[in-house]
Amino acid sequence: MYELQQSLRQFEKRAYDLFMENLVKGTSHLSLGMEAVATGFGRAMHSDDYTFATYRGHAHTIARGAPLGPVMAELLGRENGILKGKGGSMHLTSVEHGMMGSYAIIGAHLCIANGAAWSAQMRGTDQVAVAFFGDGTTNIGAFHEALNFAVIWDLPVVFVCENNLYMEYTPIDLVSAVPNPAADRAAAYGLDRIIVDGNDADAVYEVATSVFDRARRGAGPSLVEAVTYRHGGHSRADPGKYRPAEEVEAWLERDPIPMYHQRLLELGVSESELSAIQQSVAERVEEATEFAKQGAVPAADQLFVDVWSDGGASWRN
Repeated sequence: MYELQQSLRQFEKRAYDLFMENLVKGTSHLSLGMEAVATGFGRAMHSDDYTFATYRGHAHTIARGAPLGPVMAELLGRENGILKGKGGSMHLTSVEHGMMGSYAIIGAHLCIANGAAWSAQMRGTDQVAVAFFGDGTTNIGAFHEALNFAVIWDLPVVFVCENNLYMEYTPIDLVSAVPNPAADRAAAYGLDRIIVDGNDADAVYEVATSVFDRARRGAGPSLVEAVTYRHGGHSRADPGKYRPAEEVEAWLERDPIPMYHQRLLELGVSESELSAIQQSVAERVEEATEFAKQGAVPAADQLFVDVWSDGGASWRN
């Protein structure tokens, strides 16, 4: 899990550099500081489980095993990207890895995750659908509709609120009726109140294993609130200066990766072993960057190819 957290951190730091070089087009939403959530859940999933994410989906895509090079190329909009350069940062998808999409419409993907879970239930598999979302989603109707539906039908779905304390630029506690926007609402749907330290990958993994077991044995959905913090602003257009300096400093002291590093040292892993992991990841991120830069910009005649499931470009008539 240390290696995966390093991969997520170093990949996004490089993506930020490429954005500043104008190689990543449009905007991007980084999850620096939130790596433990994607790591804990990603490691607990089976290979055929389903992941649904928000537009902040780089980490969740990589955590499912999508290769770094094609993911980086997708951010650059190149034809060697996982979506041939047509998805970009906000719409990462890799069906072969169970990454069923990053969604820009807040909360919409919770209902879609229900559909995947319902499909698994009807087919009699033990697959679980996991929907990651931000704290702001909890104040949107789709959140409540999805929870109610999932409970009524005992769906094998896990809803994971990544509570980074801000819904875009607004502190979540200024616009929510309860202190914990997800967990405090669980009882309304007959679910357990589950809160986990979202900066502790081991704690996240333990919770993920528990709720996945519940879903696989037919006991229905779970709602998990993982409390964490993003190191930067909402997007690359946001310097995040509305956050109190002392708050940012306090959370930087709880950076999940140095915390995990220290834990491993205390468990007997040597500094040299950890340094070797960091270096190995750095080399892979460098290779991914070069792979991405070598990709061509898609030709104009490819713009509408693969838009529909049949690979065509024609709207139904």
